[in-house]
Amino acid sequence: MDIHFIEDLERALEDELPGRSVQQLMIPYDLSQFDDLIDNGKIACVLVLLYPKGKEWHIALLERPGNNLSDVHAGQIGLPGGRVEESDYSYQDCALRETNEELGIDQSEIGIIGELTSVFAKASNHIVYPFVGFTVNEPEFSPQKSEVERLIEMPLKDLLNPKLKKIKDIEVSSGMTLKNTPYYDFDGNTIWGVTGMILREFEEVLLRADLI
Repeated sequence: MDIHFIEDLERALEDELPGRSVQQLMIPYDLSQFDDLIDNGKIACVLVLLYPKGKEWHIALLERPGNNLSDVHAGQIGLPGGRVEESDYSYQDCALRETNEELGIDQSEIGIIGELTSVFAKASNHIVYPFVGFTVNEPEFSPQKSEVERLIEMPLKDLLNPKLKKIKDIEVSSGMTLKNTPYYDFDGNTIWGVTGMILREFEEVLLRADLI
């Protein structure tokens, strides 16, 4: 794989990020209405993990088990990650630990090259801090069955395919239906909400730097 891509991406992540204006493109409501709630949110961290498979870079996604009644994101497609714990040295450490726990990848195999803009997850009252990392070799995934229903491997180039961006009504766990919700339709998987917002900003970083 072309390691120069990772070096160029690291530099792009050091520039001013696209931020909320781009994240807003992936939700059907105004983000600013939650500004007063953000300071009270719990902290969670996720990882956009890039890895080589074949001759292409991929992103690791996962489907959360649908039978976990305590999880407001049950059955949804997300990035590896979770809530910060007292044992975590930093937010980055949290993202790496959770990726190890959920996907079985040793933390020493992952290099962190930057981070994206934090996102407020209203449904779970969490402020989500997204990091971007990579592995030199294709990982040997060992998903934790209690937290991962299914591993989804998305070629990075597919993220930039405009045909994957669609709009539909999405029913959430509370029974409410979010009308006209933007999402990524990857291989029949609906990727939306916080994950969609994170990936949309990441996509914009790639586009602005002309990396793909």
